[in-house]
Amino acid sequence: MTFVFPSPKLWVRNFGVSAMKSLLAAFAAITLVPSLMPSPAFAQEAEAGAIVSAPLETRAGDVVRVLGGEMPYAAVFSEGFRAQVPEAQFQTITTQLEAQFGALIGLEDVAAASSTGGVIRIRFERGMATATLNIEGGSPHLVNGLLLTGVEPLNDSIEALVADVAALPGQSNLLVMQLGADTPIAAHNAATPLALGSAFKLYVLSALAQAVDAGELEWDDTIALNTRSYPSGMMQDWPEGAPVTLHTLATLMISISDNTATDQLIAVLGREAVEAEVAASGHADPAQMRPMLTTRELFLLKSEPGFDGAAYLALSEEQRRGRLAALAGAEREDAEILGAFSSGPNNIEVEWFASPMDLAALFTRMTALEDDNAFGVMGVNPAVGETIAERWDYVGYKGGSEPGVLNLTWLLRNAAGEWFIVSLGWNNPDAEVDLSTLNLLGMRAIALAD
Repeated sequence: MTFVFPSPKLWVRNFGVSAMKSLLAAFAAITLVPSLMPSPAFAQEAEAGAIVSAPLETRAGDVVRVLGGEMPYAAVFSEGFRAQVPEAQFQTITTQLEAQFGALIGLEDVAAASSTGGVIRIRFERGMATATLNIEGGSPHLVNGLLLTGVEPLNDSIEALVADVAALPGQSNLLVMQLGADTPIAAHNAATPLALGSAFKLYVLSALAQAVDAGELEWDDTIALNTRSYPSGMMQDWPEGAPVTLHTLATLMISISDNTATDQLIAVLGREAVEAEVAASGHADPAQMRPMLTTRELFLLKSEPGFDGAAYLALSEEQRRGRLAALAGAEREDAEILGAFSSGPNNIEVEWFASPMDLAALFTRMTALEDDNAFGVMGVNPAVGETIAERWDYVGYKGGSEPGVLNLTWLLRNAAGEWFIVSLGWNNPDAEVDLSTLNLLGMRAIALAD
């Protein structure tokens, strides 16, 4: 889409991946999505003192008038923009912003990068939205590009944030806390485990970092790719036997939520080693994560006709291990996988589970290693806009999703070297959960942690 949040999004790299695989990426892949601009022009960073052209200033005001329902959508946005972003979708964004940040107040200012592009700031009661804006060069100078790059919360409160997280339909949790502190900054159901989606990959990353610290592996160790899963990611399309380093696998696993990279690392480390890392990290109920599913196994289980998650969980751990072992030679057509994840939540009780407090314990263990490689991997895709990122010395991120499941988790370090966690989870077995809603709550949580 053209109007997107600078937020975790369902991500598929455009390497000839089909639209069907794009939908498959809804499983456990949350990272930044690039803007798909209908025009090749894109507003560069605004230059201090650049003159704002009259058409750019006019259209900046018109954008806000459309947001406020005071001008027709078609009178301001180009045909190409409207083809990618229908009016109803645009108005949904307005509704979401106002639900989080209060009523729209108006245009704060415009900074030009050129005569046809720049940066605008839009004021809400409790937030300042920043967006890049592009207009056509010729009259009537319709808007052909708009990208929301950040929303800075203003005059927010812990109480309001917690209340909004608690009001989400289904189950939700939240933790904003300095690692090692006795009390959190903000919390809601912080000890309640929820399905994580791809955020479970943080445990795989930690297990790798521990193996390196123990001298068992090295980040630059090279292995031959011999494991394959389904998207999200790109490595499922790489040649069998391709030489890859463990660092490359970890980077793709975290930054673009590559499932094949994840399963390959689990194969290198051993399933039992990742399970042991869950326990060693201080997870309150490590048995809940045993046996540790690979991404491929989860796809295969949930795409079985008539799969019963409750019946699977009723098996003993040994029986479940046998059940997974029987999947070793199983194959599914892409259409079968697609069908399993295209009709809403699918047995979300069969997943990877942890609470925000569990993840805080994991981060405490990881930061104690002081492994710059692990932090570097987590920092490739911080999933925050520049306005937020520049306030922190370090921002690392991993999120996860499947239908009915969302998790957004950040590791942050301030200029004083103090570590913080911001983690939000949302599960609903009966309906889809909305990424943009949870992400806006995440941006508010990070601002309150600062």
